[in-house]
Amino acid sequence: MIRNLFRREDARRRAIEALHIRINAAARVPALYLDLGVPDTVEGRFEALCLHVWLVLRHLRRLPAPAADVAQDLVNSVFAQLDSSLRELGVGDMGVAKRMKKLAQAFYGRAAAHDAALDAGDRPALAAALARNVLGRDEPAAAGGLAAYVAAADAALAGVGLDAMMAEGPLLPDPAAFAARAGA
Repeated sequence: MIRNLFRREDARRRAIEALHIRINAAARVPALYLDLGVPDTVEGRFEALCLHVWLVLRHLRRLPAPAADVAQDLVNSVFAQLDSSLRELGVGDMGVAKRMKKLAQAFYGRAAAHDAALDAGDRPALAAALARNVLGRDEPAAAGGLAAYVAAADAALAGVGLDAMMAEGPLLPDPAAFAARAGA
């Protein structure tokens, strides 16, 4: 019986890690950086990761149990990876705690801004939030393509159940398809 408990826990951990890996891959699609203007920097990659994690968490909130547990496990996995990355960069124990707090505040602040705009169907507000938060720019028009991508990704995720999400990962549109709108 204990052996089965450990197997289930190990299988759950592996499933969350696989989902996390797929989200990381989605956040590293070159078109995000080359076509949609996400800066190809440490900060830009953090923003792209946060954006994709937020999209998946947003979708998981809409699904029935055990989606909430999956969401919490995913958040734990993402922040454990960020903690590990900071340590690999040479940040000491005291510095890691401070930086992790700032990263969490940044993540949840961005999630709230993006949620509000997307929930309201306010594409200009979404573009403004994405320009400021992801692109690091004050020009909402620069995030037109990114806003279109985010709206399309949100719509695509709406049709994915938890089993499919866990088996295949988030099925997201190709960011390159939104390149023509990047400056619009």
